[in-house]
Amino acid sequence: MRILAVAGSSGGHIYPAQAFLSALKGLRPEAKVLLVLPEKHIPIDTCDPALAVRHVSVSSFTAGTAFGFLRWGLNFFKGIFESLRLVIEFKPDLAVGFGSIAGVPVIIFARCMGIRTLIHEQNVAPGKANQLLAAFADRIAVSFCESKAFFKNYEKKVTLTGNPLRKEIFKIPRKEALDFFGLGADKFTILVTGGSQGAESINAGFLNACLRLEDKNNFQVIHLCGGRAREELVKRYQQAGIKALVFSFLKEMRYAYSASSLVVSRGGAIAVSEIAFFGIPAVIIPYPYAREHQALNAGVLVKRGMASVMLDDELGTAKLFGILKSAIAGNQKAAKAPLGGPGCFFPDAAQRLATEAIRLVAE
Repeated sequence: MRILAVAGSSGGHIYPAQAFLSALKGLRPEAKVLLVLPEKHIPIDTCDPALAVRHVSVSSFTAGTAFGFLRWGLNFFKGIFESLRLVIEFKPDLAVGFGSIAGVPVIIFARCMGIRTLIHEQNVAPGKANQLLAAFADRIAVSFCESKAFFKNYEKKVTLTGNPLRKEIFKIPRKEALDFFGLGADKFTILVTGGSQGAESINAGFLNACLRLEDKNNFQVIHLCGGRAREELVKRYQQAGIKALVFSFLKEMRYAYSASSLVVSRGGAIAVSEIAFFGIPAVIIPYPYAREHQALNAGVLVKRGMASVMLDDELGTAKLFGILKSAIAGNQKAAKAPLGGPGCFFPDAAQRLATEAIRLVAE
């Protein structure tokens, strides 16, 4: 069995693809797998000798100069030929796309060559790439049951697998997680994250909300801020007398989630799925430039009583302060951990997707 998976440049695409391929190898150790990524992508762990990675020149378009547009166009057409060569050389039994423009030529070429195709959608609302590729896919795997409404024309193809999480994401006893960070067990612990690049508005808005809290000894913070803001945040937390651990990036996220009583986060598909897995109450602040997508993701948690949503524009108001004050005082509704079943989250999503892939090849 030969499986080719293609993903975009962000963790939201790459992590589910890696989790899927790892689960597939667990079920079929003899399988040959290939992960195809854009040339520019986030750093990834490729220590698994069984995971071969190849690159294509395709990248998402961003508005800019005429020269930038020309360069993007040249790379796009170069990437099309690279994608065709990869499909011909690897000869997959199945091509699996995890969204983004990088997957478009791979999945279309595979389908035209009679190769089975599967696409996976991480978000509630599909992106443009998966909207296009739905017509070329033999199977459409979705992370949330709410996604089915967006594939009404292809409902016979749709299967609910959940969103595969990295193998590094698993639960740790709370005391062990707190000890890992050197934090006290008697304090309310808040995890703050703005995504892989951090978020200046969340960094500033959360800190300002904390400064308004009268008793700063009742809580402690694990703050993932992105690369540029760390020194300034550390200084401001120290000046305010707030116990806070500030990281530019944290690989050991299982410890951060396991230690936390509340999460303040963006609404990316990975973040929402991880919050659901750990069963932690959350405040979701959708990314302004993907507000609709992330608000829909957050809605999965909101309607199950696990989260509240506030807009980026509201970070300068008293809303977040009020939520934090209520949560620390013990008035926050407890999470029902973890959310499973058809409604929200499948802990075995990677295995479910891998099983679906194996079944599709056998048909």
